[in-house]
Amino acid sequence: MKVPAAQPTPTEFNNAPTAFIRLADAGDVYMSWRWADDALARGVAVLPRDQVRETLRLLTEAVPDPARPDDLRRVMTAGALVDPEAERALAQALSRTLLPYGLAVQLYELSQRGIRPHLRIQPSPRLAQVPWEIIAPDPQLRLLDIAEVSLLAPVSVVHAPERIARRWTDTRDLPVVAVLDPRVPGFRADSELGSVLGRPGTETLVTQHFSRYRDRLVPRVDDPVELFRRADTDRAWLSDVLRAGASRLVYVGHVTAPAPKSGLSEHAELHLSCTADTLGFATTNRTHRPLSAKDLLLGTHSLDPSPTPGRALWPMPSRVALIACESGGDLRFTEALGLTTAALSAGAELVTATRWPLPTDHAFHTLTPTTTYPLQSAICAVDTAHDSPTPIPTLLTWQRSRLAAWRAAPMPENSPLLWAAFATVTD
Repeated sequence: MKVPAAQPTPTEFNNAPTAFIRLADAGDVYMSWRWADDALARGVAVLPRDQVRETLRLLTEAVPDPARPDDLRRVMTAGALVDPEAERALAQALSRTLLPYGLAVQLYELSQRGIRPHLRIQPSPRLAQVPWEIIAPDPQLRLLDIAEVSLLAPVSVVHAPERIARRWTDTRDLPVVAVLDPRVPGFRADSELGSVLGRPGTETLVTQHFSRYRDRLVPRVDDPVELFRRADTDRAWLSDVLRAGASRLVYVGHVTAPAPKSGLSEHAELHLSCTADTLGFATTNRTHRPLSAKDLLLGTHSLDPSPTPGRALWPMPSRVALIACESGGDLRFTEALGLTTAALSAGAELVTATRWPLPTDHAFHTLTPTTTYPLQSAICAVDTAHDSPTPIPTLLTWQRSRLAAWRAAPMPENSPLLWAAFATVTD
């Protein structure tokens, strides 16, 4: 099978055949796909319930479960995503279950012509954690090799009458707002809501990366080390800088996501430097009150005699990166009202978030024989993609480079456990 070139130009990406793939849970899973401008034939398929259930069981066992104590240790040392043979078997099982024959034939024919289409997927809640990029239609081939992949935002969000999308072409010269490993009140650096990146230093990958922005970054600092572990990046500060105008928001820190069975996707929480006396919907945790998706959606509705909508308090820029554990978890809910959805509702046209909890560099150093910094490298890659004219193919090109590294040297730091967690949701 012929594999297209590594990264398309903006024109090639915009002109590529685009498929809209939607899935729905109803016992079995129902899939439909159509091509923009009817470039290729439409199709429908039924994915059998039992086969879906078994494949998802394999995937669930391969990714960390925040409800299981010490589960990260298990998946980093014995999980399917860090073992080359088990990962390849999982990728093929995902393909057999989720890639219908008719669609596979169309992708094969496009690849034979050297064309990489853009697959815009709207997963059902059951399939929200599926890393579509790594599924293997052939033992030596991944979907990532032959297609660009992104996720579709819920239609109800995209077409909400009050939503005002901010477009990159209009805002790209505005500042970049960076919230990088903020200090969470009441939690030490080595605690559950402590430091994600460890002690900041002038020579770390992330410091070197963000130092290149100079005057484009907010907060403005003389020393780039001061961007990290700040204690003043609370929701009031975030509101001020977003309302002043921004091109992008990049958040690196902690997200707490409720279990899908709770049905409370709006209770997903972003941990800033907010103290317990801060006005908000989330329950306090020690001396800290998280910023919840409910806050972002409702603002001060029912909390203030003169309420302000969430989209007015925190108007989101065109591009938002939420680099935190399970920050895209709202797609696992029937009613997706979590952080990703809230960002899109408040004006973002593109959000990159994660499908499952991320291993930190400290975890890699503790549990695997590596001296590299995979999480810091991933942060730099996501931010670079968001600053480019083509964020989706740029991020996917980085993921292809990680897939190549995994094929050449199948070690945990190269495994899909980290890089396949990232997905981009667009309007």
